Amino acid sequence: MEYSDSLKKNNEFQRVYRKGTSQANRYLVMYVLENHDRHMENRLGISVSKKVGNSVVRHRVTRLIRESYRLNERSFRQGLDIVVVARPNAKDRTYQEIESALMHLAGRMKIRREAEVHSEESENGSGQAGEQ
Repeated sequence: MEYSDSLKKNNEFQRVYRKGTSQANRYLVMYVLENHDRHMENRLGISVSKKVGNSVVRHRVTRLIRESYRLNERSFRQGLDIVVVARPNAKDRTYQEIESALMHLAGRMKIRREAEVHSEESENGSGQAGEQ
């Protein structure tokens, strides 16, 4: 992850859970808290409980979430601690479904960079008009 580090310690996760704001959808729950310690980087924490599945399934879901974040990292605002919790429904989902759920929550949490959001929309709009 180019701009991010990881949340590793239990007390870091607990601080985000207690003081942060959250949003949820069918597959994921996202907690976000401004980090005043590190102004120019985000820290990502991923939590996948045993309710999701065995260790192979949990690890796969973790990899999907991490990769979704990594590929879309530039569209997130900087200076945030983000915890993503996988729900049991995330177990059998594809990469595209997990990525869509992650970006949906980022939009609802208002942590997406506006310039990135508008440039993506204009690229999609102009690409479709040019093809027709």
